Amino acid sequence: MVVRIRLARFGCRNRPFYRLMAADSRSPRDGKHLEVLGYYNPIPGQDGGKRMGLKFDRVKYWLSVGAQPSDPVEHILFRAGILPPPPVLAMAHKGGPRNRHPIDPMTGRPLDIEGLTIVDDPSTPHSENGSPIEEVA
Repeated sequence: MVVRIRLARFGCRNRPFYRLMAADSRSPRDGKHLEVLGYYNPIPGQDGGKRMGLKFDRVKYWLSVGAQPSDPVEHILFRAGILPPPPVLAMAHKGGPRNRHPIDPMTGRPLDIEGLTIVDDPSTPHSENGSPIEEVA
């Protein structure tokens, strides 16, 4: 049985309300579930913020036993600080090949990787000054 952490929709038309559920991946969206892990209200309140409540210990438990979060839940758990940011790839243009430059998940802008040092494979031979030995053909 594959367990997924996903959203179940409640509320009425044009006023959605979601619950975070741990459920079997084969069960329907609003069907049988194993446990309720929290809620998410996307409608802004009086202060303009969206409401969210999570049972952090239970979410961490389900993730530790191998439950897979859905994409919207993964984003919610990232905003709550439970998961690391999901990998993001920028597209060069619509319908075209993907740009492989890393993107900052908070701002959505490309990261400047020129100042970063990249660790090479430790199995490559190095000279006395530490630079890799290049083979000449």
